Amino acid sequence: MEGMALSLARTEGKTIGGRRSVAPSAMATARRVVRLGGMFSTELGIDLNAGDGEVARWFLAATLFGTRISAAVAERTFAVLDRAGVSAAGARHVAWEDLVELLDRGGYTRYDYRTATRLQQLSEVLDARYGGDVCAIERAASSAAQLEAELDALPGWGPVTVGVFLRELRGLWVHADPPLGELAIVAGHHLGLFGAVGEPRPLGAVRELARLGALSEASSLDRRDLECALVRLGLAHRRSVAGCPGGRRCRLLPAA
Repeated sequence: MEGMALSLARTEGKTIGGRRSVAPSAMATARRVVRLGGMFSTELGIDLNAGDGEVARWFLAATLFGTRISAAVAERTFAVLDRAGVSAAGARHVAWEDLVELLDRGGYTRYDYRTATRLQQLSEVLDARYGGDVCAIERAASSAAQLEAELDALPGWGPVTVGVFLRELRGLWVHADPPLGELAIVAGHHLGLFGAVGEPRPLGAVRELARLGALSEASSLDRRDLECALVRLGLAHRRSVAGCPGGRRCRLLPAA
């Protein structure tokens, strides 16, 4: 219990009006980590706040991100498909050979045949179940669990893709509430945002997600940007704080 109290003290300040304030050092760290880059959708030129059409574009991008391929290749491939006017819902109208060519142009060569087939299968399912409307998936769900199950059942999708897609829709879709990913959890602990610096010992994903929300609000940051920035940091550290050149003196941490 004493260790937990010390851990909380690193991230939270004094109690004000029955609620804990967020320590200035934690806010400074949060702002610095967001400079690494926030939402992946924004980087792709997608404005999720602009409506269903942009969500549909993100749906296609998330489909590509969910494959075991580098983020850079997924981003480049999305750009190629997007410029060609290919959408997840409309892929069934594109010749399979043309999809393969577009995927190859983006650098998706290792999974080109399989992905072209899955994109067409995905398009067929979207049309049959949701009338070709990606956002109808959310409207058909009555809970976060059901939404995740609906997405998980799509061709080529799985828990990783579902998490990638939904974390950037928090606050936009009523039931978009995926658990905080392991990469974000490890990075948050590494920076001392969720616990002691350099000690990635989860408090429990629900508590950590709530803390991320409080921290982003106090720091005037979009929670999705902060979460994605932590994911980026986790990827850079190769899923381990041992990969950080600064170790416990990570350069993102405020000066003591």
